[in-house]
Amino acid sequence: MTEVSEILMSVLSTIRVPRPGDRVHKDECAFSFASPESEGGLYVCMNSFLGYGSKYVDRHHAKTGQRAYLHITRTRKTQKEDDPNSGSGDPPKKKPTRLAIGIEGGFDVDQEQYEEEVKVVLFPDRQEVTSEDLASMPDVVRERVSLSMAGLQAADSVSHALQVQQWDGEVRQESKYAAELKQLDNGVKIPPSGWKCEVCDLQENIWMNLTDGKVLCGRRYFDGSGGNNHALLHYQQTGYPLAVKLGTITPDGADVYSYDEDDMVLDSKLPEHLSHFGIDMMTMEKTERTMTELEIAVNQRVGEWEVIQESGTTLRPMWGPGLTGMKNLGNSCYLNSVMQVLFTIPDFQTKYVSNIDKVFAEAPSDPTQDFKTQVAKLGYGLLSGEYSKPAPDPGDDPSASTEPRGDQVGIAPRMFKALVGRGHPEFSTNRQQDAQEFLLHFINMVERNCRSGMNPSEAFRFLVEEKIVCQQSQKAKYTQRVDYIVQLPVPMDQATNMEELQEAERRRDEAESSGAPPPAVTRAQIPFAACLAALSEPETLTDFWSSAVQAKTTATKTTRFASFPDHLVIQIKKFTFGLDWVPKKLDVSIDVPDTLDLSTLRAMGQQPGEELLPEVAPPPLMTPDVEVKGILGSHGNEEDDSLYSPLLSPVLDDSTVSQLCEMGFPLEACRKAVYYTGNTGIDAAMNWVMGHMDDPDFSAPLVLPGSSSAPGTTPTESVPEEHLATIVSMGFSRDQATRALRATNNVLERAVDWIFSHLDDLESMDVSEGGRSEGGSEASREPPPGPRVRDGPGKYELFAFISHMGSSTMCGHYVCHIKKDQQWVIFNDQKVCASEKPPKDLGYLYFYRRVVE
Repeated sequence: MTEVSEILMSVLSTIRVPRPGDRVHKDECAFSFASPESEGGLYVCMNSFLGYGSKYVDRHHAKTGQRAYLHITRTRKTQKEDDPNSGSGDPPKKKPTRLAIGIEGGFDVDQEQYEEEVKVVLFPDRQEVTSEDLASMPDVVRERVSLSMAGLQAADSVSHALQVQQWDGEVRQESKYAAELKQLDNGVKIPPSGWKCEVCDLQENIWMNLTDGKVLCGRRYFDGSGGNNHALLHYQQTGYPLAVKLGTITPDGADVYSYDEDDMVLDSKLPEHLSHFGIDMMTMEKTERTMTELEIAVNQRVGEWEVIQESGTTLRPMWGPGLTGMKNLGNSCYLNSVMQVLFTIPDFQTKYVSNIDKVFAEAPSDPTQDFKTQVAKLGYGLLSGEYSKPAPDPGDDPSASTEPRGDQVGIAPRMFKALVGRGHPEFSTNRQQDAQEFLLHFINMVERNCRSGMNPSEAFRFLVEEKIVCQQSQKAKYTQRVDYIVQLPVPMDQATNMEELQEAERRRDEAESSGAPPPAVTRAQIPFAACLAALSEPETLTDFWSSAVQAKTTATKTTRFASFPDHLVIQIKKFTFGLDWVPKKLDVSIDVPDTLDLSTLRAMGQQPGEELLPEVAPPPLMTPDVEVKGILGSHGNEEDDSLYSPLLSPVLDDSTVSQLCEMGFPLEACRKAVYYTGNTGIDAAMNWVMGHMDDPDFSAPLVLPGSSSAPGTTPTESVPEEHLATIVSMGFSRDQATRALRATNNVLERAVDWIFSHLDDLESMDVSEGGRSEGGSEASREPPPGPRVRDGPGKYELFAFISHMGSSTMCGHYVCHIKKDQQWVIFNDQKVCASEKPPKDLGYLYFYRRVVE
């Protein structure tokens, strides 16, 4: 028996064969972005199935004693230019015809562009064992090792399982009307060309109703182009649901829209339905753009795509530390943009990158599931410069020298995205998301994982003071809350080019009435000062319950900064709702300044001689047929009413609750909105909903103020010891953990969300380093400290901004611009270039740092 076979025999018990459900990390190193394509390849532990690059595999061997690793290397195949006369026998590549990845007609995936080599490597001497070598080894060794190798090669990697390999932007469902569609025998026959709207004579964007054969123009788009809505009006008058876009009909299909289902659909009987009106589908040719093509064209016509991406300019690629691109994993540009900005902030660099060796040394046995490890890995990948290299062109000979292109090798944050999105209904998907929502989600995760030690999210944390003055008594009420982002309203009525906008609207109306092409879009010019004034101006509260007069009256509310953070994030509220509650994006240009002085917005607190409103709670909402006296709480009895609970079942306006539910909001959230706004109507309730959508307990059952437990629990009900231990291990006391579990029916996930959303309430319960409440009576305790915030001058300078292109946060694209050494740099996924014309007026999120004088 050879030395190698003896070693394998001695470690045979540690070599496992992957089973269904095992997590196999064979595409990415747990501590770096090394992969099988990287120099040195990837080493997969044959026991834990974790992958390590050549830089970290020795560390894993030394820490665990594991000796057998499957070494995977992939070499890119040389791609030659497609040539039908090359004689290779391979057909030329087809150009993509669908907005799709990994399916027929879509974009190709790269799976066939690499040659893979695998072998077993034994540590610490890195002895290599190939499949051929195994043939001469004892049967027990050969069978076990061969099965493990084959299993690892056949297993789906974690990144593959989490990534949607087949994505189709044109996936459509069969219409429920297609199979039994009613078609009128009215003798209508449609010619193969020359169509025009029967109402306005428009000759573009023409649709035929599949029930009666009416030929009418399509919808008007958000930029004013498209049709005049005559096909839609016809449906509203007749109820005939399906229409086909004339000009898109080919032997392969056509664009079919269902007005009732409000979506593009499939019609499996389309040839039959077209034939009814004399259209032979097999002879038709495409003469108009599909809806997918039009959607892209309309976005581009607005102009923000070209301006924000600086498309009309030859941009100089940049390389080096802090200039690393990030691969788009499928609508992950929101994540890429946010993380690029965060790792330009010293707090995040210090926490996760400066002591990365310590972070990795303290990582748990599975570092792929450790938040601190994966954030540190991402930060080092962005800042080190190791991956800031020109990406090889698959069509080039690797030995040939070429001019550098904008694309980089960059990093693919698959492991990071999977970890921070795990369990989240949106961030766990490959759909586009709101960058502002992801930023808050990530800050929340940082808060959870930094209960002790340095917390980099403190760089953004600030206190907001809200002052409410009762107009009848002139008495005031002061409250403070913690925030991380300033949401700046956009006062459209303050546009400086109002006359130009009105003229553009007039030209658009004329074009619609005459059937002419729509004019170019005119963008509203809004002064930044007007946005700031809208933020700071007093707000009138018409239904304020005043404890001074014991009745509802009018009050004014002003909002000011009680502290100024080191780094200030400003969100331009471009995304809003119309009168019909349909989301829309405001197309505006705002002259955002490079420097900002908010000193005049600092809160002053209670003024000399100013009286405060009494601390008296408003009367509870009660059922009209019940008197307070004699209604017992959970601790009352008929003889002694002194312990009765005044919190009776609230009367909620069912019509308001129903209206909110019809808009798609959860029932419990709607009930809370109506309760906390005192049944004052749909507008107030809707404002409450929009202001609390990000609350962790947004959809949790309504728990009345002062109640110690949620419905279904009692104050003395026991809580699961294992849930208590989990929450205590996060740095909270046992009392705090108990309170959170009782407030959430002992559901661990909800309890964790609850405890982080009630930190201010819990500060009165001391938290020691060990997670236990320190001794002492309530009376002996010091007043609870407020949240830890930094404060300083309110003067700032702009150092980064994130821009969004598209009509909604759920679609489009994000890029970010960051100022590096006085040079603006654009980060557009894998492209990192010097910015020539940073579009500071079109940003969505702006990042300022404090100016130190």
